[in-house]
Amino acid sequence: MKRIGLLGGTFDPPHLGHLLIAQEALERCELDQIWFLPSYIPPHKNRKVTDSHHRIEMVRKAIHTNPSFQISLIEIERRGKSYTVDTLRQLKHAYPEYEFFFIIGADMIRDLPNWHKIDELCQLTSFIGFRRPGYIAKHPLQAQVHMIDMPQIEISSSDIRNRLKHYRSCMYLLNEEVKDYIKENHLYED
Repeated sequence: MKRIGLLGGTFDPPHLGHLLIAQEALERCELDQIWFLPSYIPPHKNRKVTDSHHRIEMVRKAIHTNPSFQISLIEIERRGKSYTVDTLRQLKHAYPEYEFFFIIGADMIRDLPNWHKIDELCQLTSFIGFRRPGYIAKHPLQAQVHMIDMPQIEISSSDIRNRLKHYRSCMYLLNEEVKDYIKENHLYED
């Protein structure tokens, strides 16, 4: 049975923190692959996101050197808001022989009990959670989450967008191909 880690996100833009989390989960949880799942319209975001074709291309550029990383367009192709439970239902139907592990950060672990149809979701997947300093991950579902300690690396897509908007360097935050793509397509400029 293949063990697949799922890393969902807006990836606006995908940064080195996403890649570090994916690699840590791959190695520490003995996964066969990590599938990056860019969302079409994330249900928890209130801001406008960059067009999906740009985000897809940036994810492709970010992951193409790692043969264990793939992109899945399941949420993009579904269009509209995507809830994790809908994605997992569809994946389990398409790949019944695979075991899926949904990767989440410390900030999301606290909200896990409030996720849409969480009881069903817990039947469809196991969770891999990354601890970060400053976040307390105690919650009623903590037995469902395999916790991994992650070195503190403060990288966020919103900070990167802000840095780019103000013409500040993103060196060591984005890989070169993603940085070049952003520049060539004039993304995150006002």
